[in-house]
Amino acid sequence: MHLRHVKYNPNGGPDGGDGGKGGSIILRGNHNFWTLLHLKYERHIFAEHGGNGGKDKCHGTDGKDVYIDVPPGTVVYNAETGKFVCDVAYDGQEVLLLKGGRGGLGNFQFRTATNQAPRYAQPGEPMQEMTVILELKLLADVGLVGFPNAGKSTLVSALSNAKPKIANYPFTTMEPSLGIVGYREGKSFVMADIPGIIEGASEGRGLGLRFLRHIERNSLLLFMVPGDTDDIKHEYEVLLGELRQFNPEMLTKHRVLAITKCDLLDEELIEMLRETLPNDLPVVFISAVTGFGLEELKDVLWRELNAESNKLQAAMAEDTLVHRDKDMTLFAQELVDQGEDDDIEYIDDDDIEDVDDLDDFEYEEDE
Repeated sequence: MHLRHVKYNPNGGPDGGDGGKGGSIILRGNHNFWTLLHLKYERHIFAEHGGNGGKDKCHGTDGKDVYIDVPPGTVVYNAETGKFVCDVAYDGQEVLLLKGGRGGLGNFQFRTATNQAPRYAQPGEPMQEMTVILELKLLADVGLVGFPNAGKSTLVSALSNAKPKIANYPFTTMEPSLGIVGYREGKSFVMADIPGIIEGASEGRGLGLRFLRHIERNSLLLFMVPGDTDDIKHEYEVLLGELRQFNPEMLTKHRVLAITKCDLLDEELIEMLRETLPNDLPVVFISAVTGFGLEELKDVLWRELNAESNKLQAAMAEDTLVHRDKDMTLFAQELVDQGEDDDIEYIDDDDIEDVDDLDDFEYEEDE
């Protein structure tokens, strides 16, 4: 609010300028990033405030927008409610996370014939704040699906330079790992190894529910069942059922079945097993230890990956993904397990409106 007072013009009238708008927080997909590690040490991100309006109808400067680069496949949740907020699926995609507030109007905008010298101005919109959880769903061409100790980590180490932990006990793999598999003529594809899935994983048993989300973005699913299993077809159907309960759209992906640990089988037994296996998908007998069948497996995977009906863009389509809200009762324990400070106050959905009203009241009182 400002009234013009200059020499020889004592009644200059109102000349207060408008305030500038505040900066926005924008998420941007960047394929040069593979992890969220660059954000681990930058927990608080602020956009610029809008500048104040000035006399002589000077407009305040607009606050600069802040872009947060994240790898494609990043999902955002509200840390207070656990609700899904947005998804950054591909390189170059920009998602508006928090919109900057509009600047208030100066008293020059309120002049009328009957109110020629308004002595008030419009305040700017209050800033928005949000605490979010960024979660990376791995992007890979081939995702490995199998029970614990099925030989997934051994296969990744045999086909790529990745060195996942390998041991003779269940749940050796506790975190997902990626390996780049070399193919003919300098071609390659990415293979993702996730912790083993057990029956009931879609309901939260074992580690499956925590990592099933990572294979939602895989273009091809490689099911792995050991050759010494009593009923290979039954184990495959159990794995398929867990994926169906977690996200039915995952069954539309191309699938390949690999029978592992075939160094324990002879040719006669392998031929007998072929007759009992499902015939609606390619089946390959392999041994990651001896290298048996690995070249055939890579040929099958490459052929399925490049099929016209199986493109990574289709696997990344937003309508094929299930974004479940996070269970915030378990998130506090996850923070403790990861060595983070638990400084988040959790509220119920019914209280959100009251909390927003309280924030607005406190803001107006401060002003």
